[in-house]
Amino acid sequence: MSGRRTTLTALSALAATTVFTVPAGATVFEQAVFVHQDAHIDQDGAITLSGSYYCEQASPMGAMQIKATVIQEGAGRLTVGTGDLLCDGAEHIWKVHTPQFGAGVHRGHATATADLQEIRLQGLMPKSVDTVAQDTQKIVIR
Repeated sequence: MSGRRTTLTALSALAATTVFTVPAGATVFEQAVFVHQDAHIDQDGAITLSGSYYCEQASPMGAMQIKATVIQEGAGRLTVGTGDLLCDGAEHIWKVHTPQFGAGVHRGHATATADLQEIRLQGLMPKSVDTVAQDTQKIVIR
């Protein structure tokens, strides 16, 4: 009976380790990103998008960024990234002002998506990019 109990204990420990083991470098923190419903377009066509986010420190082998995408019926798709995020668990504002690069986005209604992404690096090159939070909103470009 003692051998059986020892075997059961060992198997239980192995199962618990297997179930609760997180891959090295995995993100396990509370993180979120939000896109504001108002966007602005300048006379030269440059777009300003904004929102808020919160995150905790990225993997020691990576960095965090926000990728913002605007899609508008009858126009192209505009995607831009932001960097230099402060990941301290507090909520922060993000804002991006970018030329359109020929996307054709104009005043009116559109859809914007913000992705909070963790970039894992291998040396100086990105090894992987994982979306850890996302928000999609109907917006008005003014």
